[in-house]
Formats: sequence, structure tokens, C-alpha cells
Amino acid sequence: MFKYFAHTKADIEKMLKSLNIDSMDDLFDELPKEVILDSDYDIPSFMSESELRSYFEELGNQNKELTLFSGLGAYDHYQPAVIDAITSRQEFMTSYTPYQPEVAQGTLQYIFEYQSMIQTLTGMDVSNASMYDGTTSTAEACFMAAAIRKKDKILISRTLNPNTINVIQTYLKFKGLEWDFIESKDGVTNLENLKKKLDNDIAGVVVQNPNFFGIIENYEGFSEIIKDNKSLFIINADISTLGVLKTSYELGADIACGECQSLGMPVSFGGPYLGYLATNKKYVRKMPGRICGYTNDLEGNRAYVLTLQAREQHIRRSKANSNICSNQSLMALFVTIYLSIMGKRGLKKVNNLSYQGSHYLYDKLIETGKFSDPFKKPFLKEFVLETSLSHDLIKEALLENNIFGGFSLASFGEEYENLINFAVTEKRTKSEIDNLIRILEGLS
Repeated sequence: MFKYFAHTKADIEKMLKSLNIDSMDDLFDELPKEVILDSDYDIPSFMSESELRSYFEELGNQNKELTLFSGLGAYDHYQPAVIDAITSRQEFMTSYTPYQPEVAQGTLQYIFEYQSMIQTLTGMDVSNASMYDGTTSTAEACFMAAAIRKKDKILISRTLNPNTINVIQTYLKFKGLEWDFIESKDGVTNLENLKKKLDNDIAGVVVQNPNFFGIIENYEGFSEIIKDNKSLFIINADISTLGVLKTSYELGADIACGECQSLGMPVSFGGPYLGYLATNKKYVRKMPGRICGYTNDLEGNRAYVLTLQAREQHIRRSKANSNICSNQSLMALFVTIYLSIMGKRGLKKVNNLSYQGSHYLYDKLIETGKFSDPFKKPFLKEFVLETSLSHDLIKEALLENNIFGGFSLASFGEEYENLINFAVTEKRTKSEIDNLIRILEGLS
């Protein structure tokens, strides 16, 4: 039997017909035309393998490595070299899903350790073995809330990253669930608006901390009124920030979710990343994916196993809460190695350095008189400013100096038209920050 059968022309035509489109190109209609390559690749066809390798190595020298001063869910944190050294070992790189514990003890062990680390950072009782990314883990948290409370509506704070909101809406739509929004006020979730929107149909409430604008929100009082409504409180958080901020549990969350990219993963053009999902023990049966645990073998030694596998292959599809069949195990290994190396002190230092650098940049930009703060709220490593300068002018000037930053929020909606994002991690030096300020000071 062949390992792979390509789709036949008839297969492709049948799929296109079911999607009601004419060609594969129609799948990419929403992408800007200028980013779509509609010609052949410029790859020489007459070179040997060694010649072609040399060709690409020389070509690679033409690439510009940009200094990152932007965030919005992907952050340029330091990745210790040992991560690549360990994750590239064939035992990890080629391992398959650990169905057979007797031959997958190493994989099961690091997944178990990953879960323990997520539990520690979030303060929750239990973590699953990871999700695809932070946006989909948040959508899966909404599914959990709907299944637990047996209600069909989710409230979403407007201060969530719009990309996360889009994914949640897509998931909920095709699950037959409804949603509504909690409006923001001065850059944070409006508690009074939440009180007005809460009713008997609400299964869960989703917020983000730090939020889309980088603001550290104060959720005092949220958990109480949400629980009084017999709804669940879902908090999406950049997991790295939980090294210094209050845990999801301390903020009253029933379900904690979010992105793990900041824990040892490169920005890597947007992925692959890793989502985490954690909850209280009483809700564990409604958690999607799988959970690794440990027991003792016949000789009394610790042995790792798949303790819980809440997957549609194991139960009737109509009863399944989710169709997720896997996890980002290799990316979970990135997190496990990173946290084992950094430890509590290292993670705290990463956040402290990011805090110092971002606030230094913030103060200097305000001093130029060309930027103002529309919110004046606490932030950790990322912030949003308003500016009268042309966003295109800022972008072009920074790119000319090999800097990617000052990301315009206008693409997310008219309400963000004058807002611009900056982020500073522990990797950014004072000279790099001063260079950015010098460039922006010269614009008019």
C-alpha cells in the first residue's frame, strides 16, 4: 500500500463544488493581491544539489534581520540555545502521539512536566497536554463553558485581541452558539456594561490580561458577579506575564487559556505556536484534548500514562465537546525546556527587564510631543499610543533602519485609526531603543 495518495482532479472538483467556489485560488480571495505570488518560483533548474545549496546560502545573505519593537501576541523574547539542541534530537523530533505508554515514556514525562508548569503559572488545578495556539485554546474554552453550563451564549470583551475574537466567532458560529460583546471604557473592560449584558443565557465571559492594548486590567468584582449569574469566567493571558502578575486563579478564573509563544518559541513568521488550557478539577471531564498522569508499574516504579483522552474517537461524535485530536507536543517541549532553564527567578527577571525597557521607550516617545497616551493605564511590556504622524511614514522610516515596530492598529477597525503599538522585551538594548527614538524624533 502506498503511504500517500494525491488528490485526483475529480477529488478536487468535488471539494470545490461542495465549497461553492470555482478554483483553489478563490480560497485566498481575502489576502491582499500584492502578497500573493502568481508566477513561478525563481529557482534555477539546471543546478546540482550542492550548487543549489550554495545558491540559496548566498541568496539568504540578502535577507534583512529586523529588530522587533512590536507585539500583539507574538514577542521577541530570548530563546536559550539549548532548546534547539534538545528539541532537534530525533527522539523528540520524530516521536508520534504517545498512544503506547510502554514505548513513549520520555514524551509522556515532558508533557506531564509541561502540564505541571502551566498549573503552577496559572494557579489552576489541572492543565491539558496543550492546544494548537492561544486563539483556538480560547475558542475551546468557550466550548467548555457552553458544555458545562448547558447554555448557548458567550460574552466577549472588546479588549481581546481582534484576531482572537475572529477565531472565537468562527468556532462559535459553526457550533451553533451565540455571542455578544462587553464594551470597553478607557481601554479596559467596562464592568457596568458586563452587568447589563449578563443574563440566564450566558455560559461564559471571556477577557484578556494584559489586554489588546497592553493594559493590565483590574478584574476585581468580575468573578463574583459572573459566578452569581451561574456563568464561567475565562481569562486569556500571555503566560510569560504570569511570572509577575496575579495568576488566573487569583483573578477568579474558572478556565485559563492563552498563548505560550513567549516561553522559548521564536516569532517564526507567526507559528507554529502553542496554546495552553487549564481549569479547576471539577470541570476536567469537559476539557478537550488529553491529560498525562502517572501511576506505578508492576515493579513499583513511576510510569507515565494518558490519564484522560476526551476525544471524539473515544465517544459518540454528537457527545463530543471538541474535535481536537492532537496537541502541539513538540512546542510544549520548547516551553518545558525554557521554564526548566529560566526558573521562577529567570522568568521574573525577563518581565522586569521588559518592563524597564518598555517604560523607558514610552517616556521618551511622550517627551517628543509627537505621541500621547489615550488610556494612561498600567502596562508591562507593550503599550499603545496615539500619534499625529502618518503611520505609513513611521513604518517606512523604521523599515529603512531594519526595525519592525510602531504597528498601526488601523487594520483592526476604524475605532483604532490613530493608535499605534510598541512592545519591548528583555532582548532590546538601550542603544536599540535610543536608535528607535532618534528615528521617530526626526519625522514630521
